[in-house]
Amino acid sequence: MDALIASYGETDSDSDLDSSPPISIAPQNPLPSALPPPPVSLLTPPNSLLGTLEDLQTIQPTRVRSFPHVEGNYALHVYIPVHVPQSSRKDAAQFLKKVSSNFPGLHVVDADIPLNTLQNDGQKLENNALGREFHISLGRTVPIRVHQIDSVVNMLRQKLQFQKQYWIDFNKWEVFVNDDHTRAFISIEVTTGGLSEITKQIQAVNQVYRLHNLPEFYKNPRPHISLTWALGDSSDLLRRIVEETKKHLDVEGSLPKRVFTVKFSGIECKIGQKTYTICKMPGE
Repeated sequence: MDALIASYGETDSDSDLDSSPPISIAPQNPLPSALPPPPVSLLTPPNSLLGTLEDLQTIQPTRVRSFPHVEGNYALHVYIPVHVPQSSRKDAAQFLKKVSSNFPGLHVVDADIPLNTLQNDGQKLENNALGREFHISLGRTVPIRVHQIDSVVNMLRQKLQFQKQYWIDFNKWEVFVNDDHTRAFISIEVTTGGLSEITKQIQAVNQVYRLHNLPEFYKNPRPHISLTWALGDSSDLLRRIVEETKKHLDVEGSLPKRVFTVKFSGIECKIGQKTYTICKMPGE
């Protein structure tokens, strides 16, 4: 499975770039991090599933710096903002609750909130894990220099200004791992409705990246949003638990064909702490 980049913690901001220090991002040949992630072997599932879960409970969540500090660089992220509809949050929360009961190392995306601390309160689980903005990434999160910002934003707007309304079906629970294998994610993938439109948008972003000598997106992109994360590359165990949960719900007849559906609302680009609107659908 192709690892897809994970980029979270995006919040809307109208502040100028100069109002906050640059986001730390990596040069082409970064030095080793001062605080490397724990060995992957700590999270490699042993023969006993019980032993694996006990090991995971003893590991404390640790944020790993993705980009060492480089003065004058800013993180670029192009994405489609997504909100899970209120009507779909209960079913999604129940799925995450079942997975979390068998995998105690899950945390809410962009937070250090353990998912199992929210299990006894369905409303808190829905609000904390699902009542927020998520993102379908249309390009890698990459470092750019200040003098590239206007050019990147203007070209993105030029390439993506003429977008039509379409529906996005989030219909597959999946597990992804970030590029450096420091975190695994439970995600909902788009495999049917909206896939062709998103793929074309990724191609347009790739063209802009290429013109600025930036690394393009993955060859075979798999659009998705990520809801929870776990420390290290625990994807094998997590994927097995997710598949078992899907089978269980399917037997019960409570696994819907799609998790939820939303209208495409537009595209945004975040550079440093400032968010730029690339395109926006009428009425959104």
